[in-house]
Amino acid sequence: MVRKRVVVTGRVQGVFYRDTCRRVAQEYGVAGWVKNLADGSVMAVFEGEPDAVETLVRWARQGPPAAVVEGVEVSEEAPEGLAGFEVRSTWA
Repeated sequence: MVRKRVVVTGRVQGVFYRDTCRRVAQEYGVAGWVKNLADGSVMAVFEGEPDAVETLVRWARQGPPAAVVEGVEVSEEAPEGLAGFEVRSTWA
């Protein structure tokens, strides 16, 4: 089990980034959450099997078709044993 936090910058709000991220995470069995930040970026936490989490990190670098990803910062964290994947309230 691994956990990675990503912060994605570019045109990533208003392009269904969060909802698409949730669907991809559920497809790969990755737990965590995603939310918009006040500065226009998106933050997500991915937790699960290493290969599945790495798939989500790769996806984050592209995003959905309407997104224009300019940068992705990835940091490792200690897993918390999350279950499910949720879209969190903006700036929460």
